[in-house]
Amino acid sequence: MLHLAEWNECHVRAWLQSIGIKEEYVKKLWEEEVTGPVLRKIDESFLKSIGMKKGQSHVLICERNELLECLNKKAGIGSQVTFHQHAASETNISDINFKYVKNTVLSPETGVIDLITPCHEYKSFAIAAELDRPCLEAKFAFEVIRFGSACMNIRSNGTIHFGVMDRFEGDKNYEHGQIIGVPVRNRDIYVDALDKNITKCFNASEQEAARICIRPPVFIEVIEKDTQDQRFVVEVDIEPSSSTVKGKIFQVRLPRFNENSNKTIYEKNPVLYHRLKANSEPVKNEEQVDFIQGLKERDIRREMAESSSNEDLTETSQDLGRKLLVLLNDGKNYIDDYLSYILVTNRYLKSVKFLMRMNIFCVFDFDEDSSVSGLYAKYKEHHETRSHFLQNYANENKMSTTEFQKHLGLFDHTSWIFCNGRSDFLGNEKPCDEDTWIRTKKKYLKKAISFICDEILPKGSFVVLFLLLSPVEKPIVDTFQEFYTEMNGMDYIICIAESKENYEKWANLAQASCNIETLEQRSIVGMKLSHVDATIQKMLPSAICPRHLPVSTKGLCVLPTLEEEKMSSLEILCADQCDDIKLDLLSTKEIQEIERTFYQGRKVSWKNFWLADKGSCGEVIERDACRDVHKILDGTLHENRIRGSVAKLKIFHQPGSGGSTIARQVLWKRRKDLRCAVVRSSYPVATVSQHAVNFREYDENDMKNSLPVLLLVEDYDEDYLDDLKNDLMDAMTARRGHSSKPCFILMCCKRSNVPEKLCKDSPLDTVAVTHKLSEQEKHLFKTKIEKLEKQKDFKPEFIITFVLMSKEFKETYVTEFVEHWKEGIDPSSLVTNLMKYVALLNSYVHGSYISLSHCEAFLGLGSYTEKREYDFRNNLSEQARFIFIELRANTTYISCVKIIHHLVAKEILHQLSGNQPQSQIAMNLLQEKMLFQHRFGREEFIKFIRDLFIRRDKKSRGDNTDSLFSPFIEHVCKVENCEKAIEVLKTAYECLGKDAYFAQQLARLHYNHEKFEDAEYWAGVAKSHLPHDSFILDTEGQVYKKCEVIEMIEIALKAMKCFRAAQWAAKSEIDSMNNAGYFGEVEVGCRLLKFLSTLKVFPRNTQGEHPELVRYLLTDYIPEEIKKPWGKLHSRLKGLHQNIYNALEWISEDLSYFQTDKNQNKENEAEEKEEQVYNPRKWLKRQSEVYAKFFTSDSLTVVIKGGPETQLVKSMNIYKYGGGSVITILSLLSDSNDERSVNKLEKIISLYPEDPQKGSLEDIDLINYILCHIALACLSPGSSKLLPFQTLRELSNRFFKQRRTAFPASAHFLLTLLYWPDDALDRESNPDKNDILIAALQSMKHLYDIKMKNIAPRKKRIYTHFFLGKGNSLGKFVHKTRIDKLIDGSLNERRMKWLHGDVWKIGRVHSVLKRVNGWTEKGKVFARGHVGQIHILPLHFDSVPPGNENVTFYLGFSFSGLVAYDIQVKK
Repeated sequence: MLHLAEWNECHVRAWLQSIGIKEEYVKKLWEEEVTGPVLRKIDESFLKSIGMKKGQSHVLICERNELLECLNKKAGIGSQVTFHQHAASETNISDINFKYVKNTVLSPETGVIDLITPCHEYKSFAIAAELDRPCLEAKFAFEVIRFGSACMNIRSNGTIHFGVMDRFEGDKNYEHGQIIGVPVRNRDIYVDALDKNITKCFNASEQEAARICIRPPVFIEVIEKDTQDQRFVVEVDIEPSSSTVKGKIFQVRLPRFNENSNKTIYEKNPVLYHRLKANSEPVKNEEQVDFIQGLKERDIRREMAESSSNEDLTETSQDLGRKLLVLLNDGKNYIDDYLSYILVTNRYLKSVKFLMRMNIFCVFDFDEDSSVSGLYAKYKEHHETRSHFLQNYANENKMSTTEFQKHLGLFDHTSWIFCNGRSDFLGNEKPCDEDTWIRTKKKYLKKAISFICDEILPKGSFVVLFLLLSPVEKPIVDTFQEFYTEMNGMDYIICIAESKENYEKWANLAQASCNIETLEQRSIVGMKLSHVDATIQKMLPSAICPRHLPVSTKGLCVLPTLEEEKMSSLEILCADQCDDIKLDLLSTKEIQEIERTFYQGRKVSWKNFWLADKGSCGEVIERDACRDVHKILDGTLHENRIRGSVAKLKIFHQPGSGGSTIARQVLWKRRKDLRCAVVRSSYPVATVSQHAVNFREYDENDMKNSLPVLLLVEDYDEDYLDDLKNDLMDAMTARRGHSSKPCFILMCCKRSNVPEKLCKDSPLDTVAVTHKLSEQEKHLFKTKIEKLEKQKDFKPEFIITFVLMSKEFKETYVTEFVEHWKEGIDPSSLVTNLMKYVALLNSYVHGSYISLSHCEAFLGLGSYTEKREYDFRNNLSEQARFIFIELRANTTYISCVKIIHHLVAKEILHQLSGNQPQSQIAMNLLQEKMLFQHRFGREEFIKFIRDLFIRRDKKSRGDNTDSLFSPFIEHVCKVENCEKAIEVLKTAYECLGKDAYFAQQLARLHYNHEKFEDAEYWAGVAKSHLPHDSFILDTEGQVYKKCEVIEMIEIALKAMKCFRAAQWAAKSEIDSMNNAGYFGEVEVGCRLLKFLSTLKVFPRNTQGEHPELVRYLLTDYIPEEIKKPWGKLHSRLKGLHQNIYNALEWISEDLSYFQTDKNQNKENEAEEKEEQVYNPRKWLKRQSEVYAKFFTSDSLTVVIKGGPETQLVKSMNIYKYGGGSVITILSLLSDSNDERSVNKLEKIISLYPEDPQKGSLEDIDLINYILCHIALACLSPGSSKLLPFQTLRELSNRFFKQRRTAFPASAHFLLTLLYWPDDALDRESNPDKNDILIAALQSMKHLYDIKMKNIAPRKKRIYTHFFLGKGNSLGKFVHKTRIDKLIDGSLNERRMKWLHGDVWKIGRVHSVLKRVNGWTEKGKVFARGHVGQIHILPLHFDSVPPGNENVTFYLGFSFSGLVAYDIQVKK
């Protein structure tokens, strides 16, 4: 609230509008800069001078005087006031903010109550509102003046509402008091109707009083969801103050419109009206004398009523602190750290420190300046974030839920969603007005909220917090309505508003979805934000304490939250982990609950160890294996012998034997001596490696002697672990640090059914953990059980897993336990079926579960309940409560249900399937539509079902065997029969959308049981779904496998045909990159040539050549003796030359994409493996030379007429000099002898026509010709053989103008080189050049996507051939080899510097290369082209700064597109 003296022009304008002053006069007063002090002084002469009519000025002066009078009465001049209140609304809310919701029903019309409380009268006015102006004015004035005079005569306040159903209007479709609203074309009609008619209806002596008492009409908007139709309730207040009406009687002559005369006619005789019950009735003639005599008494009652209402009422202040506590966390003493928060806010005004400490999942921010001066700018000082726009959540590429949430990084850092643009962003995301926002952005808001609520966060795991820090606009209300709809109500929505005015506007708009009373129950209004801040901070479960890491100097360093979050792929364990927990907030019951959840089967938490250290709960039992791990770790750290920079320590454990607990115990005990962390293996290896290096070096002065890092890697994939180890070793090699201690120790914890065998294979660095307990361990377990049983409210199911563990999971004990457990079970109940399904999955699929949401849906518990966890457990049978355990997924907030232990699940499945075979349980599961159609967590559920039927056991994953089929299918085949397995697989095939891989399994199952006809059918079915899948084609090959061999040529030709089929199949495979078909065709083709050259029909000449063979292969010539015997082979053999040529071209193009140096250090290994796998560039060069040498022999001059200048001979000569393919041309730049390479390139160029534009070169020849010029310019910029840059551009235009999809990627690669904006040639914008560049990049991306498919980028690293230098024309291209020459060190050290980005720190590199300006948006990098933006690929996607930033980078040219190196945020 503001003093009148503090009102500015905006406040005055709002007040003028609220009292009904016409808009034209409001605008004039705004232009005259009328503020609060001016408003106090203005008079009629001033108003007349600006052209205001008498009626309007009279109303303004009267309202102003009443306002001042009110102030003087209450507190004297200068006391606090609010804007004019619409006194007659039931909620007494300012008419500026107040809204009605269409079709809601008001209380019935009322008569006189206490004179101050208004009586109400309703008029639908549905027909009258559509009348022309004269009719409308007369009808409106008639109703208002009749009602008004009745109220004034009875001395009662009143309000007449137009747009609300009257009880007498008799429409059966509406209720009495139902709000319908009326269209208002022109507000002036209603205002003028009263101005004109008060003069004509009232006696002259009462007109002024009538004008004061009958207030101007107020137009209250009627809101309705999802409609743009604007309607209003028009309300007129009657306020007969005693000072105005005392002693007066109000008789009126009411107006009626005469349609015949087209005029308004007034009644001849004045009529006296009064309020009779809920009606305005004339006073009967015989009662008029008594009525007039009662005037004095009514005046006295009015004065008394006003006096009573003006007494200051002591407002009882609410306990808002208590309310805040209850709303945020159900009245607990502290905020549950399992809860996450979604924040919705507008402009940031004050410091809100509590937000920096809360677990915020995402923010919907409507402040476009938030990144510069708002909440985002403040939040970034404390936390890592991901900035997004609403459209980022549209999922236009139709990714799966898992892929999409990883793409957005939802669980990595807080997601900051700019809902209405971002002012400092260089891209095209600008703020817009409300109407434009509704048209363009509202649909994306709906998608974002629906995605988060329906597919990401389960209800009950998060709270939506509306923080209204500034005046509210409609988009933030739309956000509330979307959340309200998605979350089925307000149970998990809270609003905090310091300003009551902001809240009222928000609430009145929001009531279209939720009634005012419910909103008020879930809102904190009027509490100072600083008080909210302090209250919430006190509720947080942890104190404000810095976290510390140990350092090499035996001291500690502070680890700020921001720095920790930058290493998000690691769960960092600090030296003072958990010390910030407020122990006094935890009750004994809560501490016991933490302990019980662990012994019930959940993974141990750091809090368990911390509470044990504090003596608040019992010690966590330390198994003997824990000491073994410490012993190996000490040996690794303290032995003097030289080790590598990365050491491994392996823990293999039987499922449920405590291996994970042992690993965490080791981390906990070492946290003050080493830097310890758990690897989050959902992150890419490159990210984990970079974060681990940063973690080791954080705040250390002596990098060489930094403390070792102990990293726990759990349930890992062997490839992942090897890649991580290699990356870390490479990083340390690049740093040239030689420490006696390892820099990293990977503690690898993995389940295995044969841990002891694996330990024997590598005893020095491996520990085995089994279910078998030592005598000391048995004693510890027994003592612990006795202590747990003495706890208050102890229940046996709390520790059943622990008890089973103490019994070593002996088969007899588990069997007896399950037999006892299943007594009294209801075999037909839904809960029993659910237990069977969970047992089936847990028995055969490691890590499987069914989401809590699925379980609730299956049991018919409804979508969500307020106390979902307890409702779910209370609806289970006693048996289910014993064996089910609820867990929370590591990377999401999904709660899931599984059986307490894998062995228990297997035994339950065995015993419950006694009368029902497991195949039938699986068949029943496949028929459960509720489980398969339930949306939340569906992807995980389907994955587990697929694994049940398809995923084979592999020893490399810790399984007992390498199985031919999934363990479940093998069990059904063995225990039941093959037909049952086929039947259940067929059902799965149908239920999972006719999945091709299920058909493949059916084919395999059939041919393994010698059912070849059915195998052929299902192989065909699989192939019909995925005709080019190499795995399915392999299965088909197995079905059709034959052993007939006719002759060597036929075998070779068949082999080449198969390789070509494999080439086509490999193109469509999305999860693998198989180029073996091309290498195979070249290998077999060359061997076939060699075989043919040994046949007598193709004799050698004296020079040792085979002119007959070459003539046969290249011309129509066929030796007579083989014409008929080889009849079917001739056409195929005569294509041999072209087939080998095409395969070599493809290989060259393929090798142009990726780095091939992964194994260059493994020389011994490379010698034992095939050359094309470990050194494909060398293989290509050798095969190309063999191929060219064969076809460039002297015999060609004889067999091909036209002499040695034929095109074929020229092509083969170009091949001989190394100009036949992209790879061989670029390899000339790697030659240590530049002069030799220059001579070769100039010779190659001379073999082409002098005027290549007239020479009509083939596409491949033109590509090679242009590339030779670019390569030559790198080595000899002044060579006379070089064509002008513009000429090369013109030659390359063929690849754009013809727009053929058949052009290889190298053609588009050349266009990107030649048409990247040149500082000298492209100073002016040129859309045509931009079109060429964009088209080339789009084509390259298309070809690259086809090639890469779904292969992880770390498996195939992009190879960048050229970088953008500081020159112009051909001089601006810097080949990678030139940069290599600027880097010191061995070949391996140079490779490490490239790998880890140290190249970009070298000054000599800076002097050669040019940095490009750009920006990031939606996780992508952009730069300016000739016109508009160009998308640039980052070398590593995790190198892109989070959110949307202005950046600079070095530009590389690769076959995947333009590549950004060393991306730096522009300061």
